[in-house]
Amino acid sequence: MANAASGMAVNDECKLKFLELKAKRTYRYIIYKIEEKQKQVVVDKLGEPANGYDDFAANLPADECRYAVYDFDFVTEENCQKSRIFFIAWCPDTSRVRSKMIYASSKDRFKRELDGIQIELQATDPTEMGLDVFRSRAN
Repeated sequence: MANAASGMAVNDECKLKFLELKAKRTYRYIIYKIEEKQKQVVVDKLGEPANGYDDFAANLPADECRYAVYDFDFVTEENCQKSRIFFIAWCPDTSRVRSKMIYASSKDRFKRELDGIQIELQATDPTEMGLDVFRSRAN
């Protein structure tokens, strides 16, 4: 397990599941959470390839921070099918201050463990990571 600057380790499963998403497209998304007692980042939820954006957004808690990776498929103006891997730092305004601080201080270290992130989003409410935001950032 990797050691993070904030003291948060990264569970090996986090990297393994990300590699499966990236290489084999086994998942549409992965939601990660920090287990404060164990001082590590762990996999919280996995989205099947058939799951869409709405399923992903519905699985982010309204009042708790999470990290997430989303494999976004889109069609370019040239009619090419493409995909971008988004990293989302989800920290709703209603989450605990301590939680926001832990997630903020661990984010860069955790993101470095996931080799292949193409675009990063920070969101405090669902409008900051809507499908329109994904589309505009993906091109």
